[in-house]
Amino acid sequence: MAPSTSTVLRRRTVAPKPVSTALRKKYKSRKKADEDYSDSCCEKCGSGDNADKLLLCDNCDMGFHLFCLNPLLPSVPQGSWFCPSCVYTNNLNQFPLVQTKIVDFFRIQRPTNSIDKLNPDCPKKRKRSSSSLVVSKKRRRLLPFNPCEDPTRRLEQMASLAMALTTAGAEFSNELTYMSGMAARSANRAALERDGMQVLPKDDIETLHLCKKMVERGEWPPLMVVFDPKEGFTVEADRFIRDLTIITEYVGDVDYLKNRETDDGDSMMTLLTAGDPSKSLVICPDKRSNIARFINGINNHTRDGKKKQNVKCVRFDVNGESRVVLIASRDIRKGERLYYDYNGYENEYPTEHFV
Repeated sequence: MAPSTSTVLRRRTVAPKPVSTALRKKYKSRKKADEDYSDSCCEKCGSGDNADKLLLCDNCDMGFHLFCLNPLLPSVPQGSWFCPSCVYTNNLNQFPLVQTKIVDFFRIQRPTNSIDKLNPDCPKKRKRSSSSLVVSKKRRRLLPFNPCEDPTRRLEQMASLAMALTTAGAEFSNELTYMSGMAARSANRAALERDGMQVLPKDDIETLHLCKKMVERGEWPPLMVVFDPKEGFTVEADRFIRDLTIITEYVGDVDYLKNRETDDGDSMMTLLTAGDPSKSLVICPDKRSNIARFINGINNHTRDGKKKQNVKCVRFDVNGESRVVLIASRDIRKGERLYYDYNGYENEYPTEHFV
């Protein structure tokens, strides 16, 4: 039997290793050798505990725990390190709100000012007559996102993502990519999943394809990427989003987990947990990605953290391939930030320090 939706996912695959030289590494890099940083605290959680996992920014001297950063760092980076605020503040540039530039950035096929509510390529199905003799529980189908009707606002939404991707040094992609030297597409076989994988029903596959076609036409999901000094780039709902609405697919370069176990790349996502560990796959969105990269995680060890969760992340078998889909887990209000649980398997990735 396939596992439930709450037990088949995790965002990162490599837990941070205890780092005993974090602060000492930074002390040696200071110009003033006699400067004391023993009272440094994490700017995010406010704690001075776990000093061996506390990094100090080489620009502003602000401290951050490895596990409080978003994205998290699995280990102390080589060379100088700058906190998200310094990195993004120095590099943050508004993407031009010009339709031609946005069309080129996202490779939009057909710009449009209208919103196609239905997929014209999908034939309409006849409504089945219900029978009073048979009582069955209807399966809850996934819903396509509902784009904003205002074309100017859609340009602003796309520009916010373009700004975040440009700042992060990544290009836009809305599909899984298979690059030379990494995992081949033939390696992505959902049948290899260790505990079995849920099969996405045909109707929901059509809905996922509809969402992708809307993005290709410039009919954007109602999401806005904003910058927060503590959380970095994060995503807000730009209009009301109904429960079970498809938010986006998690995409990026597909690689073998064995090649990424010591990788400092941020926001890696499990794609396939195979019975044979050498065949396990991850999604690496550091070079090619979409808005999923900027949706933040929760602290699933606290009640308040769990209350913030409004998105679930599920790995599905889609025509024999493993795919990762982010879905609204409840109604989401306009202006509400999006959060999902990094972990599906209990305690696979430590989140107890998340704010």
